[in-house]
Amino acid sequence: MKVSLILPTWNEIDGMRAIAPQINPAWVHEIIVVDGGSTDGTVEYAKELGYKVVMQKRLGSMSGALMDAFDASTGDYLITFSPDGNSVADRIPALIEKLKEGYDMVIVSRYLGGHKSEDDDWVTAFGNKLFTTTINILFGGSYTDTLVIFRGYRRDILTRLGLSEKDVAGLEPQLSILSAVKKLKVGEIYGAEPPRIGGARKMQPLKHGFAILVLIVREWFFSIGFKRSTTKVKA
Repeated sequence: MKVSLILPTWNEIDGMRAIAPQINPAWVHEIIVVDGGSTDGTVEYAKELGYKVVMQKRLGSMSGALMDAFDASTGDYLITFSPDGNSVADRIPALIEKLKEGYDMVIVSRYLGGHKSEDDDWVTAFGNKLFTTTINILFGGSYTDTLVIFRGYRRDILTRLGLSEKDVAGLEPQLSILSAVKKLKVGEIYGAEPPRIGGARKMQPLKHGFAILVLIVREWFFSIGFKRSTTKVKA
């Protein structure tokens, strides 16, 4: 089982120095850092660790960055992981074990079992709950967390779902919605979300929330018969 662990970065040296030592390279086939133009030493540090570094070419969104990493990866399974402290490294082995049970996608949910995120404020807590509930109702999902980046999935679902690299809402809600629509086998395990390490949060909750709302409405129209455009992802 070849697993590619993907870490998107943009000036995340503090988080990388704290989190990278907690990741055992033996857990996965390869570790890829996809960087959006860091100037704080993040890229140099990643190279010191022996990680494969990919410089983002699809500029303008996290979706584009992850697509660049997917193209450079060789794993049959992909794990996206936040190196800013929000993702907990010791959940990676449990995630891989869950994937081995035959799931198309496994989400490391911050809210499974009634847990709460330590990084949430009232705006993000409300938004996560609202969007997860809406996606479950409109698309037949059974999620507790539709937006978290920390998740693993089979590589082949990328070509089956048809994702947009330019969508500012991100790949995470796209993956959650389309996996529900396509009736893929999706599981969840619990994973805490500690506070961010270093620097300011780059996600703007209100702007990002509006983009997710637009995505949900658009995908609902597609789900009832409208045609959608797709982005080609390397198989």
